[in-house]
Amino acid sequence: MRYNFEEEDGGRQSEDVEWLPLQHHPVFSTPPDRDRDGDRALTMPKNLLAWDGASRLYFWDSYKTCLHRLSVRLGEPDPTSLLAASPSKVLQADVQLNSEVQRISINRNGSALFLVGLDGLYVMYLYGRTSTKENTIICRTVLVGSEIYFDRNNSIRTLKVCWHPYSDTHLGILSSDSVFRVFDLSSALDQPEQEYYLQLVEPGSSHNATAICPVDFSFGGDHMWDRFSVFVLFSDGSVYILCPVVPFGSVYKWESVLELYSDAHMFGLKSANSKAVKNSNLAISWLGATFPELTRKEVHAENAAVLRAQPYALFDASISLQGPLRKVSHGVEDDSVHPPVCEGRAVSFLYDLVSKDSILVTAWSRGQLQIDALADEVQPVWKVGSPPRVCLDSTDSIVGLAMICESLSSDTSILKLDLPPDHTLWLGHPPSLLRLAIVDLALPRSSSSVLSMFVDPIISERIYCLHEGGVDSVVLHFLPFTNQTRGKEDMMRSPSVHPVLSTFQGEASSAIPLSGFLALSDSFGDSWIVGLTPSNECIVVEMETWNTLLPPIIDKVNKLIGAEVPKDTDSTIISKELLTGPGVVLLPPSSPHLRSVAADSIEGRSTLHQYFKLFHENYVEYAHKVYFELQHHAPHVKKILDDQHSRLCKAQQKILEVERKQENIEDRVEHAVQFHGELEECLQSLRHLPAAHKRSLSKAEREFKSELDRFRGVELDALRSSIEAVNARLKRYTHSLQANRSNEERQVSVRRTRHVEENEMSLLKASLEKLSVVNSENAKKVKVVESALKGREIGT
Repeated sequence: MRYNFEEEDGGRQSEDVEWLPLQHHPVFSTPPDRDRDGDRALTMPKNLLAWDGASRLYFWDSYKTCLHRLSVRLGEPDPTSLLAASPSKVLQADVQLNSEVQRISINRNGSALFLVGLDGLYVMYLYGRTSTKENTIICRTVLVGSEIYFDRNNSIRTLKVCWHPYSDTHLGILSSDSVFRVFDLSSALDQPEQEYYLQLVEPGSSHNATAICPVDFSFGGDHMWDRFSVFVLFSDGSVYILCPVVPFGSVYKWESVLELYSDAHMFGLKSANSKAVKNSNLAISWLGATFPELTRKEVHAENAAVLRAQPYALFDASISLQGPLRKVSHGVEDDSVHPPVCEGRAVSFLYDLVSKDSILVTAWSRGQLQIDALADEVQPVWKVGSPPRVCLDSTDSIVGLAMICESLSSDTSILKLDLPPDHTLWLGHPPSLLRLAIVDLALPRSSSSVLSMFVDPIISERIYCLHEGGVDSVVLHFLPFTNQTRGKEDMMRSPSVHPVLSTFQGEASSAIPLSGFLALSDSFGDSWIVGLTPSNECIVVEMETWNTLLPPIIDKVNKLIGAEVPKDTDSTIISKELLTGPGVVLLPPSSPHLRSVAADSIEGRSTLHQYFKLFHENYVEYAHKVYFELQHHAPHVKKILDDQHSRLCKAQQKILEVERKQENIEDRVEHAVQFHGELEECLQSLRHLPAAHKRSLSKAEREFKSELDRFRGVELDALRSSIEAVNARLKRYTHSLQANRSNEERQVSVRRTRHVEENEMSLLKASLEKLSVVNSENAKKVKVVESALKGREIGT
């Protein structure tokens, strides 16, 4: 990866920039008040690092309340190096931030970055004006959703804020009032563009209070209807889907939208089930209105590579809240939302698209990861008869919408994996889940419940889990639909879990959670992870990518040499616990006058006894463990050595056979080289042949050539003129169809407008009648009061 970095202001040349290892950059220095945030409990995952996906890394300095922009070089000059330019650019907000920043994130094109805290959500536009201070840029910063979330009169707080993957100006926000909102930063900052009120049960019905509390959400990936979906996690582990949710003006690929449009026609309209036909008709009408280019015959993929979503909502239907997603196994559905092995409550959610598989990962407060795959495709579902509320501008264009999304009670007992597609597609059933694994990270019971997950940018099968004790890597080795597409018939393998970074400073001391985490990658397939400690210390770890998904090496060796390894063979000769040595002895707290205490006194004897007990428990027990394990592993080691010796003998025999065959191979290679040289000489001689051997065309050949010329001059011209006439007739026909369609749409809009006006007039008349009645009553009351006052005046 080669970069050319030039400074953007002050005329500073690239020669003034010093390239340092990222972990040694001056911005990652311990501040004087390093314990400023030590006593404050974390209520949301903290991440003060962001990366634009190319060559710029951003770091929010909580102590200086500014944003540092670092230019980075990935894999230069050494493939394993990660360098950053010094000095860094300092980006300062033009307003005072009234909230401590907990998390930052950058949009797709790197033009804006949001800073979210407990008391505010700000968006900083990264292209600002230069300040008088050196290397400082003043950036425009705005407050988003201040009237809804951060008003002192209400207690609504943001649970998750995320950029939309198909827009650079739209933010998705899930709040504690069970409402998912989409904000458009290019139009309005205080009012959302779209609002979806999540209602799991019908009003008046009883339900567990913990189940109706949203926790996290994630946008879907670039797969079928997943790109229009929002996955919402609730505290009891249930997952619901909102589909379709499309920001106004977001951009999508032409092929992707056309595939959905064709799929709805193919499997929906041609279905024998009336419910499937109805649902597919709603989807087709929504696609045609949101992406009008689909219905225009003159628009093709050659002249429209992408489509921009237009503001639209169905007139008499709202999006249904699909779920909860349930587990299926061997064609039988499990009624439980989550198994009893997962303890605590759900705290975090991740959507990961791996080739053909949509992976859903749920993190629980006790350190378990529940990994599932979607068994069916996500499809849009509407509830007819529940119209949304739409906000229009002066040109009658939709600028905002709000709707109540209710979960529909459907019969899910008929959903099975072995059913044909005709019995499951477009019936309005939520997709089922295939349980892949449940991973226990074995976190201490005293650890906090703050967990967050990230996907590796190179290997989508690898997921990083950030918790209080550090960072763990989880690699998925079994993907049901991807393996089936590739023709693999591998057995289901459990995910592999590896600790990447540990923040525990001892067995008895508490862990220090990271304040930032990033996964970086370059175009050559190299990957790094970057961690930030609360004391602003940077940690860089290079990750292996080429052998992450390979099966165990011992399987490959057995296939090559044909050796059979016994089933009871244990690859661990000595446990890691013994190899690391005895643990660190933590001395108990003692008084400062311990040196003056006599050894034969009561206090001295007690102290010596306590020290002796600690050393005995640590070193003597460790020696006993070593002695026992060495005795226990002696015959096992002998057995392994004998097996290795036999395999070595077989390998030596094969090497001797290869050496004997090598001479024959060298002779054959030499003969092939000589034959190749002879062919080269023949080819050169043929190239030097004179061109005098060319003869003139015969009579028959000349007649055939004249006939071809006649076809080229006469018949082709007539065919072109016929094609042009047909095209002209086709254009006239399409224009007439469009004119008829526009007239029909105009008539329908006029009818709707008249109907709406009549309803508004009736409502206005009713309100005027009520107002007149109230006025008459008030007039009577005023007359009574006046008569009473006059009576009092006369009496006095």
